[in-house]
Amino acid sequence: MAYTHRGTSANIIVGAATLFTYENGLLADTDLPAYENGKSFRESLQAGADAETNWVSTDGFRNVGYTMNGLELQFQPDFGEVQVDQVLDVAKLYKQGMQVNLNTAFAESTLENLLFAIAGSSTDLSDAIGAGLGTGSKELELSSGDIGECPVERGLVAVGPGTGDCELGSSIERVYVAYRALSIDNVTVSAKRDEPTMFEVSFRLLPNDAGSYGKIVDRVIPAGS
Repeated sequence: MAYTHRGTSANIIVGAATLFTYENGLLADTDLPAYENGKSFRESLQAGADAETNWVSTDGFRNVGYTMNGLELQFQPDFGEVQVDQVLDVAKLYKQGMQVNLNTAFAESTLENLLFAIAGSSTDLSDAIGAGLGTGSKELELSSGDIGECPVERGLVAVGPGTGDCELGSSIERVYVAYRALSIDNVTVSAKRDEPTMFEVSFRLLPNDAGSYGKIVDRVIPAGS
């Protein structure tokens, strides 16, 4: 008898996600724009934005632009062991910790992206005004911070493909939401002849007061009216 139930190719997802930062700090569900019929969530997050405001939407979401090597979400549970005399292996495992990380690389080396990558305060980036400085000049203060200063946390939202079926690709998308993201790894800024300047970033995700790191939504986009 022929084997017929091999799998569903539409469940194989390939493709990069578009990454947005929430410039107003920590993210809550009430801060997210509403889903709209016939409209990708990317467009909803980008509503009201333009190049003059560095692509910051009216709701505070900013498109980081091009990324390299996609988006990687890592779940790292930590389990403790209970050993007993009568069993050579452990008799029970119990969860004693959890860590979630999100990794990517910003391919657009703007000062806005660098500020986010180094978990800087929004007050560290300002318009540069003075003799010899044209309109649009910006200045990033590389501050060491103060003793006891709280780390800067911001929200993250990514929107990517939700199916591997090209026929359905325009109507299904996957939305990743992280309520609290904090950049924790070293960030390198370079100017080299043979490779572009990119900011490789690792974000540590923290749970909110409800114990939730965020959510992943597989969204079927209804047809517009």
